[in-house]
Amino acid sequence: GVFAFMVTSLVHYRWIRWGALPMYLAGIVFLILTKFIGVKVYGARSWLHLGPINFQPAQLAVVAGIMVLALFLTQFRQMHPALRLLLSGAIAGAPCLLILMQPDLGEVIIWVPVMFALWFVAGLPLRYLVCIILIAIAFIPIAINFGLKPYQQQRITAFTHPDIDKQGSAWAINQSLIAIGSGGWSGKGFKAPNTQIELGFLPATAVHNDYIFSAVAEQWGFVGGIILIGVFALLLITCLFVAFFAGDQLGLLLVIGVTALIFTHIFQNVGMTIAMLPITGVPLPLISYSGSFVLVIMFGLGLVNSVWIHRNVPAQRD
Repeated sequence: GVFAFMVTSLVHYRWIRWGALPMYLAGIVFLILTKFIGVKVYGARSWLHLGPINFQPAQLAVVAGIMVLALFLTQFRQMHPALRLLLSGAIAGAPCLLILMQPDLGEVIIWVPVMFALWFVAGLPLRYLVCIILIAIAFIPIAINFGLKPYQQQRITAFTHPDIDKQGSAWAINQSLIAIGSGGWSGKGFKAPNTQIELGFLPATAVHNDYIFSAVAEQWGFVGGIILIGVFALLLITCLFVAFFAGDQLGLLLVIGVTALIFTHIFQNVGMTIAMLPITGVPLPLISYSGSFVLVIMFGLGLVNSVWIHRNVPAQRD
């Protein structure tokens, strides 16, 4: 991860015009392969094992999609807004459709605010974006009742009615709330005995990934949780600072895309552990134990750093 950050930081971000499309196409190919030879985890065939390498192609597709969308929205600024929106939606929609087939709804949900952030900053008419949001809201009940798998519907039910099935679908979220609440103000201490994790109340297979914030809050308390969120806030503010001083629109859109990606992961992960959002299985950036995801986030932060380092380098004419 650190190596990816350093290399990406040193490479001029404008060079992505040669690397973005191959990465995007590779992500599409890997997503197709996942459908046939992927490994199923928690009901979704989202992991791909290629020899000693295990990774989630959806995460590669998301960051590659950010790069391609940023490049497209930059190079076709004179295109009619409706056509620009339609084509950029198709670019984002192709990997989304393949990810939905796994099905990995969490990664698709991540895509939505990232796309809207890029569209908004790229200057697409606000009326178009509002219309899309209203149409999406209208289709939510249909999607929940007819488009979700049974286990996904159970997660929605556990979110809206956590007291109905405390020993079943709502078990994890209730135990997460107990863990966070039992941490109190200052927590039980690092690796303290008799925690929800040690006693096995939180799923051992998910606690280091999906429920890592619950573990942090239980061991370090409210103070530890607030400090962690504060560090994330500082990271996001720094990214927005870089975006403000970006040398061109490509750099601006790259930074906004990465910032939206990180923010959405933080919002979803923390939100689901405190029962503000349904469980989606989204990891917490730089904290959750997930090798491929850490690599993707460090690559994205490398892009942000590259935009800052090369902000005063004159742009070459296309």
